[in-house]
Amino acid sequence: MVTKDLNQLELDSEITSNKFNPLAFCIKLTAPSGSFSMIADIISKSGAELGDTKVLESNQETVQREIHFSSTTIHAREIISKLHDLPGVHINDVINEVYTTHIGGKIGIQLKTEVNNLKDLSIVYTPGVAEVCRTIQKQPELVYNLTIKKNSVAVVTDGSAVLGLGNIGAAAGLPVMEGKAMLFKMLADVDAYPICLSTQDPDEIVAAVKAIAPGFGGINLEDIAAPKCFEIEQRLQNELDIPVFHDDQHGTAVVVLSALLNAVKVVNKKFENLKVVIMGAGAAGVACAKMLLFAGIRNIVVTDTKGIVYTGRANMNPAKEELAKLTNPEMLKGTISDAIKGADVFIGVSGPNLLSVENVKLMAKDNIVFALSNPDPEIKPEIAKPYVRIMATGRSDYPNQINNVLCFPGLFRGLLDSHATTVTEKMKYAAAKAIASRVEEYELNDNFIIPNIFNKQVAAAVASAVADAACEDRVTKVIPEVDLKLI
Repeated sequence: MVTKDLNQLELDSEITSNKFNPLAFCIKLTAPSGSFSMIADIISKSGAELGDTKVLESNQETVQREIHFSSTTIHAREIISKLHDLPGVHINDVINEVYTTHIGGKIGIQLKTEVNNLKDLSIVYTPGVAEVCRTIQKQPELVYNLTIKKNSVAVVTDGSAVLGLGNIGAAAGLPVMEGKAMLFKMLADVDAYPICLSTQDPDEIVAAVKAIAPGFGGINLEDIAAPKCFEIEQRLQNELDIPVFHDDQHGTAVVVLSALLNAVKVVNKKFENLKVVIMGAGAAGVACAKMLLFAGIRNIVVTDTKGIVYTGRANMNPAKEELAKLTNPEMLKGTISDAIKGADVFIGVSGPNLLSVENVKLMAKDNIVFALSNPDPEIKPEIAKPYVRIMATGRSDYPNQINNVLCFPGLFRGLLDSHATTVTEKMKYAAAKAIASRVEEYELNDNFIIPNIFNKQVAAAVASAVADAACEDRVTKVIPEVDLKLI
C-alpha cells in the first residue's frame, strides 16, 4: 500500500496536476460508535463523492472503518483535517488508491501452458522449439499460427503528447500505455504491449517500429504529437505489411462519427445538409474532418488558435494546407464566431473553455455540441445545455461520453482476425456504424446517442464489421494452416 501523509498529498497534487481532477482515496479510521453520519456529512460537504465503506472492527464504544471516496487532492486534505478535529476520531491510514493500483505496473504476462518437468521444457524451449523455428524460416507466414504474433499489438509512444499533460517523455507516458494494454485485453482479448521510445525524432521512431514489427500483428501509435504523427503513421503504413493505427487521430474520428450518426437521427437532420465546425486542427481535428468528409458531410469549417483554416492562409504546416483544400467550401475567414454562425454541429478537440455561450447562441436550431477536451471541455455542459439540443463530452460524469475505448479494442480484434495489412477508410467507417448500432432506435434520445464503454457487445460488433470491410477492400493475407502431419 502507498500511504500519504498530509504534506505528501499536497506534493502529489503539485506533481501530477490533480488539484482539480478527482482521484480515489481510502481513509482507515477509528471513531466513536454512532459517529458515521457526521463523518459522511464532512466528506460530502467538502465536495467529495462517498464510495464504499467497510466496518473492519467494532465494539460498544468504537468502530474501525475503511471509507472510500473520490476527491481532488486539495479537498482530500481538507477532509482529513476536519476528521482529525472530530472528538474521538483517529486517522489510522490515508491511501491514494491511484498509486496503489500502479505499484509494480498494471499488466503482466500469463502462461498458456505449464512447464513442470524436463519434457515440458524440451517442448516449449530447446530442443523442440528449433523445429518450429525451421518451419517458420521455410514458410514465414506460419509465424501467425505458431507464435503470439497473430494476437499481439504494440502500443507505441514517444511521450510527446500524453493525454492533456503534453510532452512528458516516454517513461512518464508508460502508465497510460499500460492502461491501454489493459483495455485491449479486457474488451477484445488482444495481447497489447507498451513500447515507450526514448526518441522523439520521426526517422528514429519509424526505424524503431520497423525493427520490432516482426513480433506483432499490428501497431497502435499513441500520444505522438502533431504534425509529426501524420508522417510517422503514413511512412510506417507504407513500409510495413501489418496495420498501423494512430488512435489519437482515427479512434477519436471513428467514435465522433458514430455519435453523430445517432445524433442526427434524434434531431432529424441529414448528413449532406449539415454545417460542421471543428475547433482544433491537430491530430484529432484533421482525422475527424477527413472521416466526416468520407461519411458524406461537405460543409466543414476547421479553426485553430489563429482562426479559421482556409486556402492561402500564411504559416500553415502541410497537414493544415491539405485540410484547407478539403474543407471550408465558402472560404470563410475570421474567428470561431465567424465560423460557427448557422452551424448544426460543433466538435471541439482543442482545449478547455474556448467556446463561449455567445458562440453557441449563433448555431442553428436543434444544434449538436461535442466538447471533447479532457478533463475540461471547450464549454461546460452546465453552461451550454440551455442553448444546446444534444451535448457530448469526453467525460464519464456527463451523458454521451465520447471515448476512444469504444473503437480501438474491437478495431484491432477485427484487424488481427482478418490478417489485415492496412487500415482503410471503409474499415473505419464500418467501425463507426457498428458502434452506433449498439444503441437501438427506441433507446435514442438527447442524452443517449453513444453506447456505454463497458458494453461488451461493442467490441465484438466492431471486430466483425472491420473484418468484413477488410475482406471487401481486399487488404487481407491468406495464412496457411499448420500441417501437423507434415511437420
